[in-house]
Amino acid sequence: MTKPNLWNEGENVLLRGVFDGHPVYIQSARVVKDTPEETVLLIWPGAECMVPNGYIHHAHDAAKWDRWHETLTNTLQLEKFIWHTNRFLILLEPEKFYSTIYIWEAASDNFLCYYINFQLPFRRTRLGFDTLDLDLDIVIQASHEWQWKDMDEYQRGIRAGGIRPDWVKKIKEAQKDVFARVEKRAYPLDASWFNWRPDSNWSAPKLPENWDKI
Repeated sequence: MTKPNLWNEGENVLLRGVFDGHPVYIQSARVVKDTPEETVLLIWPGAECMVPNGYIHHAHDAAKWDRWHETLTNTLQLEKFIWHTNRFLILLEPEKFYSTIYIWEAASDNFLCYYINFQLPFRRTRLGFDTLDLDLDIVIQASHEWQWKDMDEYQRGIRAGGIRPDWVKKIKEAQKDVFARVEKRAYPLDASWFNWRPDSNWSAPKLPENWDKI
């Protein structure tokens, strides 16, 4: 197996959502850790992103924005967006159909929750990492109480044909792994990163000119 080219701590990378060769969202991030076993990325207020304009203007009104209709008809339009409010520490593991995210409110530094984001396994690129958000999420409190999030959006994506049957099968398998970690308080759901803080010299990450080149 070819050894991956690893990123250095502090480097500016992109975490992109890609569907059928087209970027559907882009987040700039800084590398906290990158090993063959685990990659940790940081997104915090000030980070530059490109997101669907429907998300920006109609994120809380599903009647006005249908992510999968736009994605499947190639009519999705991306708009620049500056990340705000929360600090995300995103933990990626090779081949897994989910990422684990630690979320803090940036202004107060209060820990809000763990967040399981079901997504395609990441692929390394010359700009960072490509994946695809598959809508379904789990919000897990520090106490390990949990609840589903965006189940309706997930089911809509399945019905539309955007979330494919083989991905649904893999997500079901991944849920077993997640809930085993919740039950055992296993890493990374064990507060391992609670006390980690960014380097005070880091500036918010930016988008390179070629952010859309696959």
